[in-house]
Amino acid sequence: MSERMDEIESRLRDMAPAHQEQEQQEEESRDGDGRAEQASARPEPQHAAGELRVPDGYSVLSGGVDGRRAVAIVVSRFNGEITNRLLERALDELEEVGVQREAILVTPVPGAFELPLAAMALAKTRRYACVVALGCVIRGETPHFDYVASEAASGLQLAALETGVPVSFGVLTVDTPEQAEERIDKAADAVRTALEMADVFSQLRAQAAGGLH
Repeated sequence: MSERMDEIESRLRDMAPAHQEQEQQEEESRDGDGRAEQASARPEPQHAAGELRVPDGYSVLSGGVDGRRAVAIVVSRFNGEITNRLLERALDELEEVGVQREAILVTPVPGAFELPLAAMALAKTRRYACVVALGCVIRGETPHFDYVASEAASGLQLAALETGVPVSFGVLTVDTPEQAEERIDKAADAVRTALEMADVFSQLRAQAAGGLH
């Protein structure tokens, strides 16, 4: 009887590693399926191509990219590998449209959360036609991403609304550094958006001073 029990225990010991390995493989498979399901649940980027067309017979006030303006850039130091490139791209775009270096002020801040306060302060000086905000927030394992991204967006909008100075949103909110790398040109978009809005506001002030026609 004792020999029989020894044989059974020996077989159980031999089976245990294989059983544990199978459980581990099943667990990894479940995790993989969960990640795949989560990834597939994310919506695909959507964009409807085409230009806005205003019907004939209506007055239109639209802005252009005017390089004769003073521009402030507020940029986050956090995720510096990305924000360095955003800043370089923004400065290149400003040079391309004719904004002189002496008309550009760059203000670094610790992170994306601090962008709105700096943008507000710069806008209140009335020295700059517009403010370009640059930063990068990368999703992590905690809700920190959602709070920072949301507050940065709402705070920058508030800075523009309270001061009447255009503040463009050049903050990348991405899941991975690789996604950020693919979106560096958003800095150029932010520059052109800020300059276009500044031109619209300038035209509005001119019309208000001379009376609307």
